[in-house]
Amino acid sequence: MQIDSYLNFSGDCEEAFKFYEQCFGGKIEFKMTHGESPMAGQFPPEWSGKIMHISLRVGDRMLLGSDAPPQYYHKPQGLTVSISVNDVAEADRIFAALAEKGNVTMPIAQTFWSPKFGMVTDRFGIPWMVNTVQPA
Repeated sequence: MQIDSYLNFSGDCEEAFKFYEQCFGGKIEFKMTHGESPMAGQFPPEWSGKIMHISLRVGDRMLLGSDAPPQYYHKPQGLTVSISVNDVAEADRIFAALAEKGNVTMPIAQTFWSPKFGMVTDRFGIPWMVNTVQPA
């Protein structure tokens, strides 16, 4: 079994995933717009360029997403996407990138469980936790 995160956006999914591709050092493997889908006629013309589905590979995991039509979009609530890295400098870099134009909930700092841990909601409204794995 594998569990991956699927993020919904209100129209800026492609911009977000291009940012995440750079931020996490991943690779967008698939992208389909609403206009390219077999359901293209079911969406208003202004949604033809919005993302129906996108997948970003980061290591052996996938981050998935789409632009939800306005009647189906809900702001993220009750969830946080967790990132674990092995290197403090990498945690700092990722946290700083996510925090740019975002909202820091908990500044990145040493905790009793991690050399560096922080919480941030990025400029796209997605909440993240960045955690550095404690050495054994």
